[in-house]
Amino acid sequence: MIVSFITIHDKYKPIKILIHTRLNLKHIKDGQYRKWHKMDEEFDVIVVGAGFGGPVAAKICAESGLKTLMLERSENIGDKVISGLTIPFYGFLFGPDFIRDGNPPFERPSDGIINYIIKDIETGDIEIDDSLRVPKPFSPIIAFGYNTYCKPFCEWEVKKALESGVVLKKSTTALDVIKEDNCVKGIITDKGESIRSKIVIDAEGSKGLLAIKAGIREKYTPETISLADTYDYVMQKELVDKIFGFSVKMCWGWDEQKIAPPLGYGNGLMVWPYRNSLHFMQDQCLRMNGNRVPNLTRLFKEYHSNITEKVPWWKNQVEPHAELRARVWDGFEIYVGLNKKLRKMANHTAGMLLIGDAAGLESTELCDGVPSAWFSAEIAAKVAIEAIKANDMSKAFLEKYDRLIKEHPIIHWSISGRNRFDLRIAQKEHDLKKLRKYIHNGWGLGALTHFMTPFFKNLLSSVNNDPSIITKWVKMYFRYFQNWLYETYDHYGRISIKQVSSKKLRKMERRFTGFLRLLDTLLKSLKKRRKMFSPMLLSISNSSNSLISKILPIIEPIYFINIKYLNPILNRLSQKVLKFVKFANPTIFQTNEEVIFRR
Repeated sequence: MIVSFITIHDKYKPIKILIHTRLNLKHIKDGQYRKWHKMDEEFDVIVVGAGFGGPVAAKICAESGLKTLMLERSENIGDKVISGLTIPFYGFLFGPDFIRDGNPPFERPSDGIINYIIKDIETGDIEIDDSLRVPKPFSPIIAFGYNTYCKPFCEWEVKKALESGVVLKKSTTALDVIKEDNCVKGIITDKGESIRSKIVIDAEGSKGLLAIKAGIREKYTPETISLADTYDYVMQKELVDKIFGFSVKMCWGWDEQKIAPPLGYGNGLMVWPYRNSLHFMQDQCLRMNGNRVPNLTRLFKEYHSNITEKVPWWKNQVEPHAELRARVWDGFEIYVGLNKKLRKMANHTAGMLLIGDAAGLESTELCDGVPSAWFSAEIAAKVAIEAIKANDMSKAFLEKYDRLIKEHPIIHWSISGRNRFDLRIAQKEHDLKKLRKYIHNGWGLGALTHFMTPFFKNLLSSVNNDPSIITKWVKMYFRYFQNWLYETYDHYGRISIKQVSSKKLRKMERRFTGFLRLLDTLLKSLKKRRKMFSPMLLSISNSSNSLISKILPIIEPIYFINIKYLNPILNRLSQKVLKFVKFANPTIFQTNEEVIFRR
């Protein structure tokens, strides 16, 4: 068992707090899977960074037969990303196959966001927008996202990469690139090693300097960087279930109330529930209003005190039961996609590709770069494979990578969303109507007005490539939820669940598998006629955003009235579905993974 420690400072006594991870990494040692190569031997691909994106790129390259090296500056995988986040569902649907079809570790499925719009903290005048919620009976199995601690998830990804033949070298920092004839030919490490390669994939994150030294990008400006202050609390699972259920809570308010960083220059307060813990996170840009540099140490302390002492649901429900385990600070880019100069910068040069945060692909709306890291990692790996096969690592050949990530519908939507940025307009004008609008459009049902087109474009592309992917998605949701119930992730080895046996359950399992087979057959038959349907479906997807914008104000009130009226029926149906998932044979939800099943 690998453990990490964080030291608490500030007003708390300096003590070391254990941040646990359940993943046994004793097999992840330099040279375990392949004898370590001499440092003068050339690799096909060097991937710098073993966060969320790096292992994906490395795994794909290694599976294609390329000799692949992955460097990680930390002694233990994930030490640099030990905080947590919500990974949105579209990352799992449209991301790497091995994640969708596997059993990655996460702490809790999330069915949506509850927004608290605090108009007056002293009088308790608070509005709630909880419109972005997956309705029952789909929730919580069909999740909006998955709350996870970054460290165990990255460890799991690295494990999968090593199983594919990737060579891992830890405790190693890439200080500079080797350049010959204006082409990157490898990297120079902090140990004085010169490691050569045909292509370098930079996945070192927003704080890495390799892309700058390679002459590809400039440093991110302070107004595009946010500093996150995260409190990690432990709480009994039963209480987390009762207080939070499966929803993320967010608090927003006017700046003068000092309950959250200034609107548009930071998030409202975000609280993520995990299995038996939760994160209280606030962040703020390093620079505001031109050259103004905020005193973040003072402000974060003030925001934290006001929220914990004055917001009723925290003060009455959370505070009495939560125990502080650690306080984590982390910086991340947030408005790089909205900065015209940075946006125009390339993410490639001869012999080198940038992915994820290193390419400025952090989501401006959700503050989450994991899906874009996965998407860009896949694209980079495929372009690298093509380039090496063609023996052409030129800037002109690798330009294809930049074009593909710019054309990716969800990457483009993710880095260009303005709702969070435009909150500063509501703040400046103290306009409650605009505040409601931006919150609703960013973290409420209004998000559909700008998300549906990129979503449908990705969906159509995925189904065109593989019609059976829809049944894989269904299995993923059910498998993920069953894994969450029993904590049966890959790092436990093969899944072993003791189940009950009944004729009714067997009948439900047969109906479930029968439905998926029928769906597969139908989709495969439609694939033959896709030329007939494709123009119509493409037209619908292109106009989805404008269509939703027009009809949402009409259908949203009707939708919630119906949900409220049908709630008793939907709750009963939801309980039946949850009971089925709890006791069903796990093999019916699996695609590739080996399973042991015991009655």
